[in-house]
Amino acid sequence: MKHLNELNEANGKMRRAAPFLFVLLAAFSFTACRKTPLPAGLFIYKEEDLFMRSLTADIQKEAEGRFPLVTYYSLDSQIIQNEQIEASLKSGAPLLIVNPVDRLGAHAVVNKLKALDIPVIFFNREPLEDDLRIWDKAWYVGARAEQSGRMQAELAMELFGENPHDLNEYDRNGDGAIQAVILKGEQGHQDAEIRTATVIKAFADEGYNLDVLSTEVANWNRDEGYERMDDLLDRFGEGIELVLSNNDAMALGAISIMRQRGIFKDTNGNRVIDKDDAKWIPVLGIDGVPDAVGHIKDGYLYGTVLNDSASMAQAIAELSLAILDGGIGDDFPYTVTDGKYIWIDYKTFTLE
Repeated sequence: MKHLNELNEANGKMRRAAPFLFVLLAAFSFTACRKTPLPAGLFIYKEEDLFMRSLTADIQKEAEGRFPLVTYYSLDSQIIQNEQIEASLKSGAPLLIVNPVDRLGAHAVVNKLKALDIPVIFFNREPLEDDLRIWDKAWYVGARAEQSGRMQAELAMELFGENPHDLNEYDRNGDGAIQAVILKGEQGHQDAEIRTATVIKAFADEGYNLDVLSTEVANWNRDEGYERMDDLLDRFGEGIELVLSNNDAMALGAISIMRQRGIFKDTNGNRVIDKDDAKWIPVLGIDGVPDAVGHIKDGYLYGTVLNDSASMAQAIAELSLAILDGGIGDDFPYTVTDGKYIWIDYKTFTLE
């Protein structure tokens, strides 16, 4: 019986050791086929952001089986992100892939990595160009914020009619102007400021009279979008003819309170909201997150500007592989603008 117990105990130890042995074998496999077996660090400013959640999953999918990756969520704190970067470097990370909490925080990160000869890819929140220029192994992958603002305006202009001086039936009060409210991402945030300024300028450039009733900061957040829109409906009611949101999350929050207020109706029973209903107010977002696409199909969200997370993730993965293999070669499949930038174009998405 004693020998049987000893055998069972030994078997139990082997089972407990099996996952560790698997990790060792996996690490050995990476060592055999790639120069850099240690995992790169992927840093996300916060997990709750709907678009970042989708983009993170796409990056992880692209990296799977190609290079090891450890993901860190920084809880919207630059201090926490800096501590996570320190931990990643101590573990021997050969590459950092960083969605910075604060774009200005990139300055210290680049200086540190230059001193350690560690390359870095920033993405989706663009550092200052001067900070990228500090280190020749620092790059940025993302989309141009001004492009999204202009494309969002173009979607709205198509809806209200191609002649800016003769708007169609969506000019509910017939005054020749489009009464709009804007949900702004974050005060002082580069993308929020650019998207807001560009969408307004795009209407003016094409001769449309855009009457911005109010611009409300909702910090990219669905719940805050709900709260800000609740207040806007109290203040302006049916005087609102258009809702422009800097991202889909805030747009979805606005739609939630608008549904509660009875603004959206399915008059013909086909389970799609009718935009011909007199109370219907078009809502436009930016990002193209899965939940937004579903709301477009159901007719609640008129359209969005797709921030192409799949294409962005592919570019990040290809750049990472090139760096880990020794550098960007002539066969690299992306254009690197000014030696620093890989730009991913936005796309429009509507039922039309």
